[in-house]
Parts: sequence; structure tokens; C-alpha cells
Amino acid sequence: MSTFVVVGGDAAGMSAASKAKRDNPDLDIIVFEKGEWVSYGACGLPYYVKGEIQTLEELVSVTPEEFREERDIDLRTGHEVVGIDADDRTVTARSDGGETTVSYDHLLIATGAEATEPPVEGIDREGIYTLGSMTDGKELRDFIARAREESPLEQPDRGPACHFLEECEGAVGIIGGGYIGVEMAEALAENDFEVHLFQRGDRVLKGFSEATSEIVAEHLREKDVALYLGAEVEELTGDDAVEAVVTADEEVAVEMVLVGTGVRPRTDLAEEAGVELGPTGAIATDGYRETNLPDVYAAGDCAEAEHVVSGEPAYVPLALTANRHGRAVGQTVAGTLTEGGGIAGTAAVKAFDVEAARTGILDHEEARDAGFDPVTETIDAKSRAGYYPESGTVTVTLTADRESGRVLGASLVSEYGEGAVHRSHAIVGAVTEGITVAELSNYDLAYAPPFNTTWDPVLTAAKVLGGKM
Repeated sequence: MSTFVVVGGDAAGMSAASKAKRDNPDLDIIVFEKGEWVSYGACGLPYYVKGEIQTLEELVSVTPEEFREERDIDLRTGHEVVGIDADDRTVTARSDGGETTVSYDHLLIATGAEATEPPVEGIDREGIYTLGSMTDGKELRDFIARAREESPLEQPDRGPACHFLEECEGAVGIIGGGYIGVEMAEALAENDFEVHLFQRGDRVLKGFSEATSEIVAEHLREKDVALYLGAEVEELTGDDAVEAVVTADEEVAVEMVLVGTGVRPRTDLAEEAGVELGPTGAIATDGYRETNLPDVYAAGDCAEAEHVVSGEPAYVPLALTANRHGRAVGQTVAGTLTEGGGIAGTAAVKAFDVEAARTGILDHEEARDAGFDPVTETIDAKSRAGYYPESGTVTVTLTADRESGRVLGASLVSEYGEGAVHRSHAIVGAVTEGITVAELSNYDLAYAPPFNTTWDPVLTAAKVLGGKM
């Protein structure tokens, strides 16, 4: 019997294990996961912290018991893999019960990513959180619960950092204006915290267009989120616990700090085994997710993939990529050679009453490095027929190559529910298939007054950009 060993029990790992077992029931499949949670939606953690999702269990797609009993997968939680011997084809894992070594015929490394820690003095103080795991989410939810139970009268000596009022309007700091920072600004503000968001760059959501960033930033301010742009955090001060965020220009008193400055791939285990990394610093693979070591694969947030626009390796750690590539590995291991496909860097984010999406390459310097001559246009258009009640606005930024006309990327933003995210899907298709602006402008998109204008904002953006080119 052939043995397929998986290191990591989240999206990529469990997708691979499930698909392999489904396609080849005779496979012996062992999954090592160092934590207690598997197959969970980390992207839902901000909404759990906010309170829209009541329990962590709601974020779990398939429980460990279901994997073991219904899918016949040997899932071993609480087992941290500490060594891979590619010559002997063995994996060694450590648990409370000691060490165990198993042999493999095929091996998937799906070790994910970890939060980056900025070089800030005092980053190790108490009261500083990240949000990359179920445990992180639980700790933040517990912080909110504790804060709601406190009042200035009950805690008279908490010091100058205490801003709690009757409804728990405490001051908290967020470092980083990316996805996590923006989503957690909403989650904490909706729990009656006074939110201060510090971004080292000059705008939030830097992977989106400037127009999108400006709209999101203005909306955050409307929701009383204090934005500090171009503000690099130098120190987190306090005694044992954090009490203030210090930049070059000011010091802001806070009760807690959330660090959301990005993630990096967990590659130490792979490197020690002789697995090569790519130019992005993540694990390099071929189109089938196989590494330089025979029958050793890598997928998910620890691995890089080919960008559909540039054709170059890219590191974009997102949930769909992990699931898609994990499933492909499972199918390959089961006997059907399957490519996982490239990535376009497609992503979406919600900020209070605004939604935004992006795909492809928007940055002109990045586009030029990939051999293109980029040109960009931004338009505003109605989300529904002008005569239909409650029509909103969709702002579309579209970038294309001047010479070939190829669509390179886009960023869209609208009021929540007005379709920026869903409209981005048409552009994802154009970016992936190498469609030109002229061809995109002729897409036969759906129209009905409650949903759209006759000329969808995407078509309007393509027409305007085509005219500019």
C-alpha cells in the first residue's frame, strides 16, 4: 500500500488528503498537524472577533472526527513534524507521547505562513496580538470580553492609558493597513473601541489602486477610525503591558495593539530537508506543485506559484489558492497528474459599508518589470439603472498594456452590496486569459435594472481606457 504523508492540516493539506483518498481509497494517508484545529477558515476570524460569528467551531469545515471516521484519514493533531529525511523517505513528528517516524511514498509540505514581526522596540510586551490562528482569534475575543466587564471605577489605578467608558470605548492600536488591519479596524470599532490605525506607507491597501485606497481611507475616517499614514511605529511603551504606540511624531495611549504587517511562509522544515526556495522566499515548485525533491510537494501559504500575467513566480498567500493547489496535489498523488494553475493575485476586502476587490498587476513599476507599458484609467459608474431606487456607485481602476491592449489588472470599490467584488470576476477572466481591453469591452455581461446598468461599470472602464490608448 502506498503512503501519502501530509504536513499541515489546514486548507492545502486537508484538501490534498481528502481528494487523494476520494480518488484512490487504497492510499494510506497520514496527516500531521501540530495544533488542535484543522480545516478552518482563518479568513473568518475578524468576523468572529467582531461577534458576527459566535463560535470558533462555526469556522471549521470538517472536524477531526469526520476526517478520521468518515474519510478514513489518519489525522494526528498535536503532532509537530520536526524532521524530514528525503533520502530515507521518512517524516519524524513529536507529540506529548514522544516521537514517531513514518515512511512516505509521497509527501506534501503544507506548513502555511506566520505573522511577520516588525522591528519595533517593545513588540514583546503583554497586550500585543496577531491574528493568524484560531488561538489568536480566541485571545482577541477574550480581550474584548474582559474589557466589557471593566469600568474606570472598578479599575482606578490602570494608569493614563485607560480610556474605557461605560460602553467600553477603549483605545486600541492597529499596526498595518492591509487586509487584516482594515478588517480588524471594523471588528474593534463595532465593539465600541476607539481605533487608531498606523500605516508605514502613504495609503491603506497598497495592493489596490490609489482610488480604491482613498475611498476606503475616507470611509474609515467617517467611521471614526483614526488613520496615521506615513507613520512608522518606533516603539510600544509600557511597563509589562503595552500602554502607548510611539511614532516619530506622536505618542498615542492604547489598551491593546494588534500587529497586522503581513505574513511570511513557514519554510524552515522544508529547507532543512533540502527543499529549494524560489525568488519570493517561499518554496519553489513546478506546475504540479512538486519541489526539487522527488515526490515531495508543497502547496498553500508556504509555496509560491506562477503569476498569470507576468509568468514569474509570485507569493500571494490566499485561501482559494491553497485549496485549489492542495486538491491538485491530491489528485496527482492518487494517479492523475494535475496542475494547480496560476494565480492572478485576486483578493477582496470589506471595510464597514464599503467593499473592494483587486486582481492582476496594477503597479506600473511592477508591470514595466514584467515587460509591459502600462496605462491606467479610473471611472465612476452607477451600480444599477439610474431610474432604479437606491443606486450606488462603483469605482473601477483598469490597467492595460499600451502596445498589445492586454488587460493587466483592476481594482474596484463600491458601497457594500453594490457589486464591486462580484464585478471583479469578469476582469479576473480577462486577466487570466490574456484578453485585450477591446475584447473586454465587448463582454456580454448580464443586465437588468435591479442589478446593473446597460453598460456595466466594467464595460465602461474598458471603453474609456481603450479610448485613452
